[in-house]
Amino acid sequence: MKKIVLIAVLASLSFTGCKNKKEDNNDAVMPETPMMEAAESTMTPKMVTATLNPKSDSNVSGTVTFEEENGVVNMTAKMSGLEPGVHAIHLHESSDCSSPDGKSAGGHWNPTAQPHGKWGDANGYHKGDIGNFTADADGNATVTFSTDEWCIGCDDPNKNIIGKGVIVHAGADDYTSQPSGAAGARVSCAGIIEVK
Repeated sequence: MKKIVLIAVLASLSFTGCKNKKEDNNDAVMPETPMMEAAESTMTPKMVTATLNPKSDSNVSGTVTFEEENGVVNMTAKMSGLEPGVHAIHLHESSDCSSPDGKSAGGHWNPTAQPHGKWGDANGYHKGDIGNFTADADGNATVTFSTDEWCIGCDDPNKNIIGKGVIVHAGADDYTSQPSGAAGARVSCAGIIEVK
């Protein structure tokens, strides 16, 4: 009889131990849930909209929107008041657009210390070297640009565009003149300062 009771007690303890182990395994799964939620929240698109203000006695105004999704930043700039023809647009070092000529925004954003050039050039290019666009006969233009070399508010100073400026130039970028492509006066400026 004592053997039967002892076997029953051992069986009960063994069952309880298995149940506790199973519960422990379930507990181990629980911490993954917040991590999955965090991963989902990082997939939410980030957006910044900046207002282009006239500089250098121009009438150039508009908006620039940056949206980051799945590691790619898409830029859309809509402008009016331009002279018809080809103009350059770049990201500059600072979001400071306070000076009348836009020079308070500094030089081209170039965190990797590369020579100025056309975006993607094997010889080098600035992270701010977006390039040229054409304004229509009414002085309007829309520029779209996408890259995985930028981010909005991330921890990588070589990619983060927050705190940078958008400059629209009076002329075209020649892609060779150093350090900025000889694109002429800065006719509009916007600071990239707020993540939404």
